[in-house]
Amino acid sequence: MIFIKRFIPKSFFPALSPAYHKLMVFAAALFYRFPSGKIFVLGVTGTKGKTTVVEIVSAILEEAGHKTAIISTLRFKIADRSVRNKLKMTMPGRFFIQEFLRKAVSKKCDYVIVEMTSQGASQFRHKFIELDAMIFTNLSPEHLEAHGSFEKYKEAKLSFFEALSASSKPEKVSVVNVDDESAEDFLKFKIKNTWMYGLGGIYGGGEELKISNSKFGDGETEFSMGGKDFTSNLVGEFNLYNILAAMSFARSQGVGWGTIKKTLLDFPGVPGRVELIEGRQSFRVIVDYAHTPDSLEKLYGFFGGSRKICVLGAAGGGRDSWKRKEMGKIAGKNCEEIILTNEDPYDENPMEIIKEVASGIESPFKYKIIPDRREAIREALKMAERNDAVLITGKGTDPWIMGPGGSKTEWDDRETVKQELKRLGKL
Repeated sequence: MIFIKRFIPKSFFPALSPAYHKLMVFAAALFYRFPSGKIFVLGVTGTKGKTTVVEIVSAILEEAGHKTAIISTLRFKIADRSVRNKLKMTMPGRFFIQEFLRKAVSKKCDYVIVEMTSQGASQFRHKFIELDAMIFTNLSPEHLEAHGSFEKYKEAKLSFFEALSASSKPEKVSVVNVDDESAEDFLKFKIKNTWMYGLGGIYGGGEELKISNSKFGDGETEFSMGGKDFTSNLVGEFNLYNILAAMSFARSQGVGWGTIKKTLLDFPGVPGRVELIEGRQSFRVIVDYAHTPDSLEKLYGFFGGSRKICVLGAAGGGRDSWKRKEMGKIAGKNCEEIILTNEDPYDENPMEIIKEVASGIESPFKYKIIPDRREAIREALKMAERNDAVLITGKGTDPWIMGPGGSKTEWDDRETVKQELKRLGKL
């Protein structure tokens, strides 16, 4: 692209960009001999829950004796080898993806599970990937400035289901969250093996199973379905949706209930997703990736019975400025103490971003501004008392704090919490 820019006027870039991306993804698929045709490819899309669904599905399939590969925000995994995703991209460049698929084929993986994003769709990174299945989790506003509108954002997500519909794979599977307002849009594609799930139960493949006795505790979730009882270490109603999405897909693949039940019982959780950092402290510390108003509100709601000290990020520079005030408003309504701090300012002034978040908080006495993220976390831990909940949101396992001019500082909220707890003599 850099080479092309030298010879083509800037005004031509928007028109030529789609052709360029499509050409590159075709070249990548051709170079690696169209590997997706030789392996079962499952895509997972939506606004929230994608990474968790990917991990639960992989765990169930592995418990069932299958070999899996994963591309996600969290990590890249092929069979028993896994590395942390430090690229700051959920769907990396098309040559990366096609090479990954080829390696998964070479390692004789049965399934590759790909977390699929709207921004990846915008650059056609899913093209020339022959899909076998798609899971839709949910849809709420995100990346609106990048896409132009919520409808265009939705269209980007729908393009994955269009690709599934057009795929040459013979036994295609569609899994859709029917409780979501956009469910009908994702159900309009004529996929013979379609499964639906929601808080009412799961439906598909001749099965219609209703949920009952749902219980959400501090450390686990319990529910009954189809006369069977299930327990998971994942907490909250939002995670029950993720569990049901994974269960639906597993059933579409003929995985037995005993395998599913055992996997859910043993599944430890997903790093950086409502992750409890345990030490000798008398209060809870939770690190979570929540970076949209909806996910923030649901996280805070789950800890509604606790005094909450919330370390709130600055919502990222150069994108989704519309949500900054809204996230501040949600924190103001739900948190007893708020510390506003730096997240990923990129080329924006971090203090200006923080001020926009603060503008949504009604009381100026309810929050502190501590731009240094480590200092902010340290202060939250010092403020916490017995039975409080310290909620640190916005980054989860994100490996960098992104600054101006492409600069980046290596980072890990979880490790920072552990270091600061140790410093306070509580780890």
